[in-house]
Amino acid sequence: MVKKLEAAPVTITDGTPDAYRALRDPAMHSLGIGTTRDMNSVVTGLFLPSLACPEYTLMEKINLWRGKSRAGISILWDTMLKTDLSKQVPALDLPVYFFEGIYDYTCSYTEAKSYFKNLQAPLKGFYTFERSAHSPLFEEPEKMRQILKEDVLAGLNNLADIK
Repeated sequence: MVKKLEAAPVTITDGTPDAYRALRDPAMHSLGIGTTRDMNSVVTGLFLPSLACPEYTLMEKINLWRGKSRAGISILWDTMLKTDLSKQVPALDLPVYFFEGIYDYTCSYTEAKSYFKNLQAPLKGFYTFERSAHSPLFEEPEKMRQILKEDVLAGLNNLADIK
């Protein structure tokens, strides 16, 4: 797998090769650094559970997966690779909360932390989820619920690791 990934490097100038895209999800799932730490496939890890989610209507569930199937990784993937948020968005005039799984390699925990530290905002909170990858909402729901209730809805950052 390593040799195949090295043979298909992602670069700012050349973008993301198809060979990399084909390897990305299976590699991340097998390493526990993708959507969730224990997810083996999109079907059993996301698709089926999303159908059981009572918060969405049937049409919302259908549209979610219609959109996902058309977008692939993301139609903005190459644009995201070329965008330096620290230059494009150095400050926001609203409260900012980052929920980051330590095992997240979909959105790098290290990069998110670096951006957060430099971001200017009237109120900031960075929350580390020690047992999560990209989906702390599903992997550590009680901690997420507590942060949302006690910090976000209250306009505070008392539970944050970094402020």
